[in-house]
Amino acid sequence: MLALRYKTILGVALPMMVTGFIQSIVLLTDASLIARYSTEAFDAVGNAGLLYVTLFMCLAGMADGAQIIIARRIGQQKPELIGQVFGSTAWTLFVLACLLFTVLYLFIPSSIVSYSQNLSIAKLQGIYIEQRSFALFFAMITLAIQAFFLAEGKTWVVLVSAILTACFNGILDYLLIFGNYGFPELGIRGAALASTIADSVGMCTMLCFLIFSKEQQKYQLFAYFKVDWTSVKELLKVGSPLMLQGFSALATWTLFFTWLEQKGTFDLTVSQNIRSIYFLAFVPIWGFAGTTKTYISQYLGANKIDQIPIIQRKIQFLTVCFMLLTFHGALLYPESMIRMVNPAETYVSKSADILKLIAISILLFGFISVYFQTIHGSGNTLHSMLIEFFTVGVYSIFCFLFIKVWAFDVYWIWTVEYIYFGILGIVSITYLKKYNWQNKQV
Repeated sequence: MLALRYKTILGVALPMMVTGFIQSIVLLTDASLIARYSTEAFDAVGNAGLLYVTLFMCLAGMADGAQIIIARRIGQQKPELIGQVFGSTAWTLFVLACLLFTVLYLFIPSSIVSYSQNLSIAKLQGIYIEQRSFALFFAMITLAIQAFFLAEGKTWVVLVSAILTACFNGILDYLLIFGNYGFPELGIRGAALASTIADSVGMCTMLCFLIFSKEQQKYQLFAYFKVDWTSVKELLKVGSPLMLQGFSALATWTLFFTWLEQKGTFDLTVSQNIRSIYFLAFVPIWGFAGTTKTYISQYLGANKIDQIPIIQRKIQFLTVCFMLLTFHGALLYPESMIRMVNPAETYVSKSADILKLIAISILLFGFISVYFQTIHGSGNTLHSMLIEFFTVGVYSIFCFLFIKVWAFDVYWIWTVEYIYFGILGIVSITYLKKYNWQNKQV
């Protein structure tokens, strides 16, 4: 296994970045259309969408664990074990999806009403979540297959699936939110239904790719499509910390927006504008995060530890370059970016000021995220979870102080992003320098 070239890294990362870009465009399209439908619906979709993604991250975290394990087996040249991991992943995600669906569909809508300051927005959130919760069953299949293909480095499959999902989502949004071309006008219910149907299209695409792929035959994946308790135990050991970590990070952000809603609808709408554009910045971070985990795990499996610092530096350089490409508008023309999401002039100036404020913090995160993803790829997921818990704990304290105790202006409230990214970077770098993380057995 030779040292990675930039071309090789980009061969894996670019399809994932394009996938992330497409997903970000979908989020922007959703936000833009629903904002033009009503401001209340825009705020409701933002908060309800975060609740859905928070539980979705439980599935994604477990799938990340599967990706790490499969990539390690590839590096160790143990193809006979990959089918067992894949089959166990599929069944584990199914059980988890059933549990998450029960919580999301039966309990979350009523709980939102109990703590929300705006009853109208709360009811709209419940409508969105009831429709969106069914997508968890499509996601469990998509994520299991995606973990396998990402570990293989076959990222173009994920890209094709994302393109089809985005196309269906955009078309269905236009038809179902406003009732165009004879379709019923469903408003926020239509936005949720459009996304759920689009997710089912993405799942079917991934499943077709898997069934007819040469990798499926090579590893005899369906021959091992059963519960193998050794593989399940291994998956839970690696994936559970990632699941809890992803959940805690998004749950904290959900809490952040809940407190903003309780502070006032102006602050909430401004912050939802930022949230909608925020994901553009994460396009390179998502792309290179999966790439980092895959290569770190493969190189550790092949005992090429001396190559890891070189991989990190190359990925960091590429991450920052691509972040400047995708997110330069936050510094150069923030007002135009805000109007693309929400044209209401009441919110444009304040939203643009905040966007410029946090732009540098996101560039910082792009650089330090490689260190954090190295811990993931090494299989030390329990430690990465503890790092995340510590970081979100400090972040939550400052959110509470800024919003609830000191009642800062929404502009200064968003400086908590510097606190989060800064702490995550310092702790991750310290861990990699002080701890013997290279010898973790997966």
